[in-house]
Amino acid sequence: MLFWIIVAVLTAGVGAILLHPLLRGAQAAEGSRAGETAVYRDQLRELDRDLAGGLISAEQADYARAEIGRRLLAVSSSAPRELQASRPRSYRWAQAFIIIVLPVIGLCLYLQTGSPGLPSEPLEARLANPGNDMAILVVKAERHLAENPDDGKGWEVLAPIYFKMMRVADSETAYRNAIRLLGPTPERLGSLAEVLMAVSGGLVTAEAREVLQQSVKLDPNNPRAKFYLALAFEQDGKASEARDAFAALARESPRDAPWLPLVNEHIAQNGGAHEMAANPNAPGGPTSDDVASAETMSTGDRQQMIRGMVESLDAKLKENPDNFEGWVRLVRSYAVLNDRDRAVDALKRGLAVFPIAGEQGQQLVALARELGLPVEEKQP
Repeated sequence: MLFWIIVAVLTAGVGAILLHPLLRGAQAAEGSRAGETAVYRDQLRELDRDLAGGLISAEQADYARAEIGRRLLAVSSSAPRELQASRPRSYRWAQAFIIIVLPVIGLCLYLQTGSPGLPSEPLEARLANPGNDMAILVVKAERHLAENPDDGKGWEVLAPIYFKMMRVADSETAYRNAIRLLGPTPERLGSLAEVLMAVSGGLVTAEAREVLQQSVKLDPNNPRAKFYLALAFEQDGKASEARDAFAALARESPRDAPWLPLVNEHIAQNGGAHEMAANPNAPGGPTSDDVASAETMSTGDRQQMIRGMVESLDAKLKENPDNFEGWVRLVRSYAVLNDRDRAVDALKRGLAVFPIAGEQGQQLVALARELGLPVEEKQP
């Protein structure tokens, strides 16, 4: 009941605000007529004073009095009729719309789109049951971390969410806290470097380069860190060093690596020729015939070849699902190819083989969060 009383008061207030200009217009018109009448009466009194003072003759006074009297009678007799005739024509429909139609329209819209029967829910209640409201989830996580600042896992979960919300400064802080509390890993260091590059508008700064070098020390086969380090040479104008770094990354990569087309583009931009992965020890490494045929392909054909390799890996994992590294490569490959649906499907199948409760399942979950893929925390 209190809610509807508030709605009625607000509706009446809005109606009064909208009616005020109409009422003020009518009052202004009445005030204007009264002013004209007062002026003419003053003129008659002034005329009598001029006649008494001998400034005008009696004949002139009669003519002037007749003219002023005619104007005074015209104003006095026409004002009520004009007000009575004009006011309904001018304001009748506007007043009806404001008083009746506008509140009815507002009420119908609220009943259609609102939830009048829903009880009020303060912030604390929404925090207790946030549902899918990302903003409430973030607030809840922030409150938790304010009370438990040494929860490294909490910072690690919140860091990529901040990054997606374009809160890069908060994301940097969260990644630094996660590294400080949980220790550096190639994934955490790589994510921190990407945040630092986002802050600098895509430039691999000296600070980001230092973080990437730490990542390479922990994992010498880290393609993401090596790519950004090669990009740093390119941004510094060191074309030769950039070309050699990109070429080395291409040679070390497996033949189905989804980043190879982009690496080859940078090799070409720095004056080199396209290369394909030629590491015989790399998982799924290409044969010499594969390398020779790939060198003659166009960019579109090479992209099609890469997609075919990814689908071939998918088929092999269906036959032999116990290959954990294969699931990691498959999820990442589909994500890089912008095939989100297949990436999510590959993630679900991988987690069916390596449950979240295990260490390898947790690594898949961490990969999904890094790539921005949804994860079903509860599994049957």
